[in-house]
Amino acid sequence: MITVKLPRLGEMTEEALFIEWLVAVGDVVEAGAPLALVDTDKVESEIPAPAAGRVVELFVAPEEELAVGTDLCTIEPAAPEQRAS
Repeated sequence: MITVKLPRLGEMTEEALFIEWLVAVGDVVEAGAPLALVDTDKVESEIPAPAAGRVVELFVAPEEELAVGTDLCTIEPAAPEQRAS
């Protein structure tokens, strides 16, 4: 399992307001696909998926104030593709 955490979104940013999920539990996502929106005092940002896989669990709700490093969700990594012989 991959745990997605709130990244540092700016040099001085220590927290962000969680706005909304762009995915739901069970959704299959590609690496880099947007998972959620957060807002700092300077900008609204998308949180990207670090890897391809299936969203297993969401840990936060809209309007929550989050510290950098807070667990946002878990993703079950996609299985490696089987090569045909």
